[in-house]
Amino acid sequence: MENNDSLFGKCPYFTAQKVFSGKWSILIMYHLNDGPLRHGELQRSLGDITQATLTKQLRMLEDYGLVSRYVYSEIPPRVEYSLTDLGKAFNPVLEQLRVWGEEYIEFLKTAKK
Repeated sequence: MENNDSLFGKCPYFTAQKVFSGKWSILIMYHLNDGPLRHGELQRSLGDITQATLTKQLRMLEDYGLVSRYVYSEIPPRVEYSLTDLGKAFNPVLEQLRVWGEEYIEFLKTAKK
């Protein structure tokens, strides 16, 4: 069996799992799907996330080429985060996750009866 690190960039399932391994990654992608957001706006929309964790997750998504960071040259500095074209290509996957999530919620409701 191959070492897991050697699967990155070769196995599509391993690669996707690695890219979206952060607890908040998919939710960040969801919130940025509607357009650029500033750090504080994104933090408020996510709720229970620390500033440090959000920064770490954004940097990771930026390193993977899914999120771009734009710094405006003004005082005080303003920074916006948005999806790259590659990040926008994840939208159909987000939609399918929503559909599956709704089906699973219905399953949970019927399983409790």
